Amino acid sequence: MAKYDRNFTDELRERLSIVDVVGRRVPLVKKGQNYWGCCPFHNEKTPSFSVNEDKGFYHCFGCGEHGDIISFVMKSENVDFRGAISELADMAGLKVPDYKPRPADVVAREESFLSIMEKSAEIYYQQLFSQSGNVALEYIRRRGFSDEMIKKYKLGYAPKNNIIAGHFANTRQDILLATGMCRRGEYGMYDFFRDKLMFPIFNARGQIVAFSGRCLDGSEPKYINTTDTELFHKRRTIFGFNFARDAIHRANRSIIVEGQIDAIQMQCNGFPETVAPLGTALTEDHIAILCKANRNIVFCFDGDNAGRKAAARACDIVMPFLRDTSDVRFAFVTGGKDPDEILKNSGTDAMKKIIDGAISLTDFLWNLANTNFPVLTPGGRVSAEKFLKQKTEKIADVALRAEYDKEYKSRIFNQWHKWKRTERDVIKINLPDIDVITKNTVIFIVNKYPEIAERYGDFLATLNINMDDNVVDMTLDEKSAEKYIVSLKLQKYITRLQSEKKALVSQLLAGADVQNKISEIDAKIADATEKMNTLITI
Repeated sequence: MAKYDRNFTDELRERLSIVDVVGRRVPLVKKGQNYWGCCPFHNEKTPSFSVNEDKGFYHCFGCGEHGDIISFVMKSENVDFRGAISELADMAGLKVPDYKPRPADVVAREESFLSIMEKSAEIYYQQLFSQSGNVALEYIRRRGFSDEMIKKYKLGYAPKNNIIAGHFANTRQDILLATGMCRRGEYGMYDFFRDKLMFPIFNARGQIVAFSGRCLDGSEPKYINTTDTELFHKRRTIFGFNFARDAIHRANRSIIVEGQIDAIQMQCNGFPETVAPLGTALTEDHIAILCKANRNIVFCFDGDNAGRKAAARACDIVMPFLRDTSDVRFAFVTGGKDPDEILKNSGTDAMKKIIDGAISLTDFLWNLANTNFPVLTPGGRVSAEKFLKQKTEKIADVALRAEYDKEYKSRIFNQWHKWKRTERDVIKINLPDIDVITKNTVIFIVNKYPEIAERYGDFLATLNINMDDNVVDMTLDEKSAEKYIVSLKLQKYITRLQSEKKALVSQLLAGADVQNKISEIDAKIADATEKMNTLITI
């Protein structure tokens, strides 16, 4: 019988969880590390059908049936191998490749690729400990890497010359070019990686299929990776997964960080279940592979804007993979640091505190809605509700999706719709009442321009205005609207300063030494008045 390319069947096994495949036909309950149900291949009342998600196999202790996702679909659906592959491809969202055998020359070509990559790693490792690799070796040791770590992860150094092209000078050029290790120039073959600290990239089976090179001179981009090849696809390869696979099973979770060095340091300092995408490009394929190993994931990103955006994208990607057994969380490393720095400067306990303090996906989404939309306004609340609905609609599990919707409806009612009463309770400053015209103008601006409402939300909350009141439309463009709010804010600020000055003058008359404070307030009043005059002339 002809066979599909092994890479495609492997990809199906990587993308699809056997629990999901079997669970479409057999109700499963998790007990310990396995899932259990009644065998679909013989009649039974007591579940003896075991499914191991980590290993990707099922086994019935009653009738002895055993296999993987492909054999299960063949037997349960009564279809041939080709039919099973087609059905699984539909589930995985993949296109079935041409139905053809793997020729011997293709197999030989693949083996030659792997041989070139393995030998290249050996050469780079040797170069790291040579004189030419001194800078790279000093750098990686400053980052806290021991010789044992360097050896385990096969780190190396690509020198400035064409050492790989020279070593494989007698290898067929088409094969060498196809590995991505060399390119052809005007004067012959040259190395793709030169003057780089080298990180081998392993596939799930522990074979080196590509490299990631780090620049040492401060130039950008900081990292360059092997381009996609026949054996390496960036969007389907997870850095460190070959080392973390068993640890993910033991820890009952995976941790995703942003870079290779962070992943290695985490693995070697108490968090062996850590992996990283190659660069910041987290993909659906990465999540599918990790969810097949374990559906509990902690995303650990930097707390800066880039890290927050990466977390928001990760949230989008993970939603369709959620199940009632999933526990997805988000941890942020703040203060301009990353996991590597935390581990070096503060130790494993500090990093553990960050991971243990990760917030749930439910809270992360809720925080996104409150941050990205002006929920103090009716329009902002509507936009935020639509945002949450759009996210939860991606959840494939209907019952779980309903629970998320129920949770957010409860929060919306108890927090957003009670905002005015709650906010009034915490207001400590008694401000003079504003006239009706000012009140109506503010309400119009808040509803017409939610971006302005978001920028000046803290100030608007102090006005004690019911923003839900209806007002007539006004002819006020966005620029004029913002000038109005700024001028109102300055007026309130000046009024408050004048009130503080009045109180200080009373203290001065009573003999208190407050002259300097009065002078400071006078300067603030003058500054605010100047700003007000400037605003009027714009």
